[in-house]
Amino acid sequence: MNIFRLTGDLSHLAAIIILLLKIWKTRSCAGISGKSQILFALVFTSRYLDLLTAFISFYNSIMKIMWTFSIYLESVSILPQLFMISKTGEAETITTHYLFFLGLYRALYLINWIWRFYFEGFFDMIAIVAGVVQTILYCDFFYLYVTKVLKGKKLSLPA
Repeated sequence: MNIFRLTGDLSHLAAIIILLLKIWKTRSCAGISGKSQILFALVFTSRYLDLLTAFISFYNSIMKIMWTFSIYLESVSILPQLFMISKTGEAETITTHYLFFLGLYRALYLINWIWRFYFEGFFDMIAIVAGVVQTILYCDFFYLYVTKVLKGKKLSLPA
């Protein structure tokens, strides 16, 4: 495992922990898109459904389709959350940290795929295309995060 994949996985774990701490601490899920969370649940359910079966031919057909579906769905699952922030015009700092680590996870995975291509000869077009799409969707958010949140300001979008 290379450092980019490990760091990406740790970033994803950090995003999940931040989300759970926010909900636990505030006893509220205000500011969190329920639609995004449902889509993410569907992503990981479809991605890891193959753990329930060891039948190889079933895996090679149906589970490969489910994996592809989950990869593409993950790339757009954040859209409801980004639309919610756009609609309300602002987001709590903890929510922005959660989104930042989700985006960082995907950006680091892009570097992981480049690393794997050059050092392992591995190339997965589905994962790369979906990862690029997902990272592009985060670009505007990353800009706002760096220019506002890291300077101690609350993320608010211009009207």
